[in-house]
Amino acid sequence: MGFILLSAGCAIGIGNVWRFPYIAGLYGGGVFVLFYLFFLIIMGVPVMTMEFAVGRASRKSIVRSFQELEKPGQKWHINGYLGMAGNYLLMMFYTTVTGWMLYYFYQMMTGKFEGKSTEQVGEMFQNMLADPVVLTVTMVIIVAAGIFICSRGLQKGVERITKMMMSLLLLIIVVLAVHSCTLPGGAEGLKFYLLPDFQRMKEVGVWETIIAAMNQAFFTLSLGIGAMGIFGSYIDKKRSLLGESVNIAILDTLVALISGLIIFPTCFAFQISPDQGPSLIFVTLPNIFNGMAGGRIWGTLFFVFMTFAAFSTILAVFENIISCGMDLFGWSRKKSCLVNVVVIIILSLPCVFGYNLWSDFHPLGGDSAILDLEDFLVSNLILPIGSLCYLLFCVTRFGWGFEKYREEANTGEGLKLSRWIRMYVTYVLPVLLLFLIVKGLMDKF
Repeated sequence: MGFILLSAGCAIGIGNVWRFPYIAGLYGGGVFVLFYLFFLIIMGVPVMTMEFAVGRASRKSIVRSFQELEKPGQKWHINGYLGMAGNYLLMMFYTTVTGWMLYYFYQMMTGKFEGKSTEQVGEMFQNMLADPVVLTVTMVIIVAAGIFICSRGLQKGVERITKMMMSLLLLIIVVLAVHSCTLPGGAEGLKFYLLPDFQRMKEVGVWETIIAAMNQAFFTLSLGIGAMGIFGSYIDKKRSLLGESVNIAILDTLVALISGLIIFPTCFAFQISPDQGPSLIFVTLPNIFNGMAGGRIWGTLFFVFMTFAAFSTILAVFENIISCGMDLFGWSRKKSCLVNVVVIIILSLPCVFGYNLWSDFHPLGGDSAILDLEDFLVSNLILPIGSLCYLLFCVTRFGWGFEKYREEANTGEGLKLSRWIRMYVTYVLPVLLLFLIVKGLMDKF
């Protein structure tokens, strides 16, 4: 259970809340959800089993796992350093955004939004971004708390806290979803979200809907940088990896689906468009909570949920970063924690300053900030390329090899990988991943 909650905590993040409901509504509601589940099964789950298999067979973090399993003279271990860079790059902006959630939880809990007009709530978000002190302090709190928990060890620290957070997270989202669904007018939001709307899908395009579902299904699981593999390296061989991967995918999908049950009924009840992405979370929803009976309580619960969702990912990635330091340099856990708390705080500062001191710097043109560049590098390059490396390493004779991968994945009780899947993961899945990489670059540029 600890392994499932830790791994699901890594997968469950901000994207489950502000991205999944938005694109589900945009691309035909229930139709999109069906496509999403299909691609989750045929793309996300197989790559997850590969990351777990490499972790469990090597008993190392990403920076050493390929080196442990590759044949003499091979260079697969280079992907370990790419994955290591991906972990740091992800934390360079994820810690800051989690700090936003923490600050909004504090503001909601202390009643800072009460009595504010719509314009004033919008200004509060901009004022937060423009204040480097607030962003730095909240980021440092998040980093320090995450590193402290990891310093306690896997079971006493990371597992214990994640179990508690995930249990509370699941309880909170169910309470919020029940409340949202019972709001006057909320039923219209449920229809918009859950009923298949083929007309809406035709309007945005069938092909675009399929690509959006493929993107969401793959990126929701945080694959390719060893954040899942590190937990694979800790577990025993009592259970097969396919069954565990399916359990984690189900939990991740459940949180994404229930997030929609919170957001769509609430937006429709207050005649608000749910297609605003991040501004929905930080501007629109606080306004909605303001006009809702007991809004301060519901708003506080919502931002507790958001903070937990983001912080569970941070704990998982921090554990990978700390383990990499231990594997690569032979450091103790305490030393790796002390070094990384300083390194991650320093590396997170550009994202903090990108909204204030360095706000004139637009790395991707337009109104882009440093966060957008960091997010692009992780989401469009490092995650899919890292996943492709895991895939090719596990299925080709030039890497670990399909039979060794399948043997490791099938060790233990539970769902087994059939031999026929070899043709699919060798010839079809790599093409799908290459398509995602190329499409992501084309869309950006």
